[in-house]
Formats: sequence, C-alpha cells, structure tokens
Amino acid sequence: MSGRAICLPLQRMSSLMSLEHPVIAIDGYSSCGKSTVAKSLAKVLGIRYIDSGAMYRAVTWYFLENKIYFPLAGEHSDLDYRPTLDQIHIHFEVKAATGESEIFLNGHNLKKEIRTMEVSDNVSHVSAIKEVRKRMVSLQQQMNTGAGLVMDGRDIGTTVFPNADLKIFMTADPEIRAMRRYREMLSAGVEVSLDDVRNNINSRDYEDTHREESPLRMAPDAVVLDNSHLNFDEQVEFVLERIRNLRPA
Repeated sequence: MSGRAICLPLQRMSSLMSLEHPVIAIDGYSSCGKSTVAKSLAKVLGIRYIDSGAMYRAVTWYFLENKIYFPLAGEHSDLDYRPTLDQIHIHFEVKAATGESEIFLNGHNLKKEIRTMEVSDNVSHVSAIKEVRKRMVSLQQQMNTGAGLVMDGRDIGTTVFPNADLKIFMTADPEIRAMRRYREMLSAGVEVSLDDVRNNINSRDYEDTHREESPLRMAPDAVVLDNSHLNFDEQVEFVLERIRNLRPA
C-alpha cells in the first residue's frame, strides 16, 4: 500500500480543526500501514511526523552490526545496555526534495538498512529490552515541541503520549497484512517468501503483545481502525473525520 497525496487542501483541513497543534497517536499491529497513514496525516495537517518503529529498527540494526548480544523470546539477560545506548544517537531529517522524514543513526542515513528481513526478525527482541524501551520513549517524548505531532508505533497512546488528543488503534486480518508486507518487500527488491513474511508477522504480534515493558495494547480511549477492506483514501478520511471533531480539553 503506497502513500499518495490527499485531495484535501491544508487550508481547508486547518479551518475544520478545533485544536491548533494536536498530538495524534497511532498504534497497532505490524504491517497495518500505520506509517503510510501517519505520514499523510502529518502532511495534510502541516505538523511533524515521527516513525517510532524506525527508531527501534535503527537500534536493532546497530545491535546486529556491532554483534551486541540481546535475548530472544523467553530468554533473560542481566546485561547493562546503557553504555551501548549511550553510543547511539538518533535524529530525523526532512528531505527538501521529497518532504520525507528520514532517520539517521550517528550521522548515517538508515533508510534502507532498517527494512531488511534480518532487522524485521529481531526488532521485537531488541525493543523488548527495558533499557532500550525507556531510552526510546524518553527520546520520543522530547520530540513533542508543542507544534503538533503525528507518531505511530506500538505504545504511543499508552506510554509515550497517554494524553494524546487523538488515539487510533490500527488492525487488519493477519493474512491480509502478510500479503501487503510481502508485496511491499518484493517491490523494494527484497527477495523473501510469503511464508517467511507470515511467520515474521505472527511472531512479532506475539512478542509485541506479551513483552513485559510497554506491551502492545489498545488504549481505553483509542478508536479502532480495521483497514482489512479499506483503501488508502478511506483510511485517511476515517482519521481526518475524527480530527475534525477534536475539541480543546
């Protein structure tokens, strides 16, 4: 599912909003298209977009690249990861030519590196580490400068921004998610089997919802967006309609 321009002028959208600088949290399962929808919303609203999942993928890439041990599901580690995390510096840059927000780790653009199957297979393990989770949550919270923000991930509405103005929880049928992810990877030139993608999604779902630190769960005040049978425009319009109804606290 690829993103494209939304046929709604920024001026019109702004005039329909009651909140000038909303914080919008989008959580949900892997391969639901959270980032694609979040990017488009941020563009329409004229506010910043942060892909929190890319941050965890960047840390995972660093761990793999530097052969840093991390526990797998069901394993336990007493290692202190804080010295390693002190060596990791993450920031985002918006490319003028495309308007896309790209992630950098220690000055290195990781746009392609973090989307490999190896990173996908291990990101849930690394993101379950308590020190990693706390460090990333702190960094994500610092990114809210008061000018409005759209952030997507697993714990944005429950842990990072529990007082977000709008919380969306995205989901879809697992088989549909697997096929979407499979086609996305093939189009990016990544050779992978549908079974591998399916197994990866099932594994990540389990680990994300069962980890001790900030597990994936729906916030009580979140709005469910099941996009199993919705096209891209319908998904964005679903969220925009709820943004139009936002009222100051």
